[in-house]
Amino acid sequence: MEGSEEGVGLRADALGMCWVVDQLNNGQILVEIPDPQPGGPSPRCPARAGRQLTPFAIPRVPRGALSPAPGRASQCARASAAAPRPGRSGPALAPGARDWRPPAPAQRALLPGAKSSPRPLPGLCPLLSAQPVPGARIRPSTSLRGRRAAGCRRLWLARSSAGRAMKVEFAPLNIPLTRRLQTAAVLQWVLSFLLLAQVCIGIIVMLIIHNYWFLYIPYLTWLYFDWNTPEQGGRRSNWVRNWAVWKYFKDYFPIHLIKTQDLDPSHNYIFGFHPHGILVAGAFGNFCTNYSDFKQLFPGFTAYLHVLPFWFRCPLFREYLMSSGPVSVSKKSVSYVLSKDGGGNISVIVLGGAEESLDAHPGKFTLFIRQRKGFVKIALTHGACLVPVFSFGENELFKQISNPEGSWLRTIQEKLQKIMGFALPLFHARGVFQYNFGLMPYRKAIHTVVGRPIPVRQTLHPTLEQIEELHQTYMEELRKLFEEHKGKD
Repeated sequence: MEGSEEGVGLRADALGMCWVVDQLNNGQILVEIPDPQPGGPSPRCPARAGRQLTPFAIPRVPRGALSPAPGRASQCARASAAAPRPGRSGPALAPGARDWRPPAPAQRALLPGAKSSPRPLPGLCPLLSAQPVPGARIRPSTSLRGRRAAGCRRLWLARSSAGRAMKVEFAPLNIPLTRRLQTAAVLQWVLSFLLLAQVCIGIIVMLIIHNYWFLYIPYLTWLYFDWNTPEQGGRRSNWVRNWAVWKYFKDYFPIHLIKTQDLDPSHNYIFGFHPHGILVAGAFGNFCTNYSDFKQLFPGFTAYLHVLPFWFRCPLFREYLMSSGPVSVSKKSVSYVLSKDGGGNISVIVLGGAEESLDAHPGKFTLFIRQRKGFVKIALTHGACLVPVFSFGENELFKQISNPEGSWLRTIQEKLQKIMGFALPLFHARGVFQYNFGLMPYRKAIHTVVGRPIPVRQTLHPTLEQIEELHQTYMEELRKLFEEHKGKD
């Protein structure tokens, strides 16, 4: 019988059923193998007609095993020949055992943001069927036992689609005009941040190369005398801050400003902004345009967003940047703002700096604050109150190429940061006309929460102990602010 057609069919049936049950259940399950045609003889195994099927237990097989042991095939065949048929009397199942039933089709884990496949994984019947499953492929057999089993019953393994992982999802054509204007507003802001400085430098170089002296000499002369303006309060323009483009910029995400406590307009304040994110969209939208709720929530105050001094060294670009209100983040610039008489001035400092942008990944916040104590010393020197500010959603706007500590990419980024003074995170998000890749930020809401002020007594020459004590107080207030409002993320 071992070499007959009946023996081959029995072994193939047992092998196929053992492999499927082992893969689906991965444990010890009582199995009952019915005939292909209940109530009639088997077309492959005529001698099995009238024989009884005995329940048997399939031992647990290590995960990844593709075929049962040789002894198991013989065991399956012998048990199949001696087992009772369904509906007839036979030996009872073991205590606590139950008839095996095929489980519900499993769902494969998809990539983040991917859609489920319209073609589900096949159940038990398609797996044991000799008819091919649409979109499936045959698992190749290498062993003799596998080839014999494949000759009797083929195992078809279906692969579910990866959803949107390899598919470009384009924006629909019927998008409202308002949303298109919002996209255009954010696009010009991103391009200004990434390319406008280089374009402005290129314009000056071209003017010099082509000897347009009547244009570049007056500007460079004026630039020489105006060099320190970014450290002396800047030169903001309400006309630029009132551009309608900033309204669409704010509504794209959208950006919200939340106040937890009133501030005294007779005092000056330092807002510690966290986290940096990639492009600090929340800080710009709230403190550099006139379309945020800043004037309504904090009447009588003027906010100065401090940015890297590098941007004010780019000719022409510095004029455009200062018109929105940003100033240099140097010590001299911060002291100038906090030294103004009458109060009502706010220095907004992104304390994490460029280094923090390298850890701006969606779903987590990594703040560089423990070693940043210069702002505490300036606050003590000028008696300015400290206010923690946390911008929830800032890290969700972009995705960044993985750059863990110690990786070759992170090492290069840190070296470039030390040389140039700013970091170069490799970020990506969505596009203008499609949602899969590009440099446009995602439409994620930003909630910028302004915390409670920390009173600071003016100390012209603070000691290290005083600086450390105030620094610990600030971190504790920042932690409380995060815990109270983290549900807004």
